[in-house]
Amino acid sequence: MDNEITNISFANYRLERAKQDLSDAEFNYNDKRYLNANNRAYYAIFHAIRAVLVLERVDFKRHKDVLAYFNQHYLKTEIFPKMIGRKISQARKVREDSDYDDEYISTDEETKAQIDTARELIELVQKYLEQYNDKIE
Repeated sequence: MDNEITNISFANYRLERAKQDLSDAEFNYNDKRYLNANNRAYYAIFHAIRAVLVLERVDFKRHKDVLAYFNQHYLKTEIFPKMIGRKISQARKVREDSDYDDEYISTDEETKAQIDTARELIELVQKYLEQYNDKIE
């Protein structure tokens, strides 16, 4: 039981980190700093996913491994809706373009979609963690 409480505490910590990243993304978006907003929104998504994985004591060094595990064990099994998986894949591409393609120009619409995806996933993860917590109480 103590391990489960520790896991849920760490999961909540990661979720709070995701929420902070989302807040940073929104700040940058409002300031029309779209590339930075895309980066922060992606990291909100990434940290929200890692909040889920900590409950299994699963983690990876590479982003692609985190996303692949989440896809295999949470999206394909429909613990989370498959549609969010498509949005996560798009968010990853937008983040990579924003961070690494010097000629990439992000639009207001694209950045808003990135932030909306982060917000949607955070809400889903919040509900998932609450259900998990209810099971161990």
